[in-house]
Amino acid sequence: MHTWPEPVERVAAVLRAQGVDARIEEFAEGTSTAAAAAEAVGCEAAQIVKTLVFVCDGLPVLALVPGDRRADPAKVAAAAGAGYARVASTDEVLAATGFEPGGVAPFPAPRVSRVLIARELLQHETIWAGAGSSRHILGIAPADAVRLTNAEQADLAEA
Repeated sequence: MHTWPEPVERVAAVLRAQGVDARIEEFAEGTSTAAAAAEAVGCEAAQIVKTLVFVCDGLPVLALVPGDRRADPAKVAAAAGAGYARVASTDEVLAATGFEPGGVAPFPAPRVSRVLIARELLQHETIWAGAGSSRHILGIAPADAVRLTNAEQADLAEA
């Protein structure tokens, strides 16, 4: 059985526990940007998930946005029912998710108050998200990602 680095193993454990058919792939050259991830996987940047941590009224919220779009903090705040949203600091990302920036996976995120997913991501057969490190990426059906994260669909990207 393949052993993953500990943060990646946390992601793999959720997939196993939930019986989700998904792929974790490792890329030596790293996939810390959406463009690098899309090139490594051989897909459109729109199928890459940027897993972003925002602080909304003091609570950490995950925003899952397509790799070819930028998150709009005002839209994130509105979707979270918050007065404001700001991008989390490196320390806040690690505290909220247990993952280093550049390798944040959409799950498990035990200290995140809610997860928001951009509607555009749901139109793809497979989406690709960080899997716990900047060298690991997760291919998963959008419906499974929504189920595992309890994500709420929202309009999150800049126009």
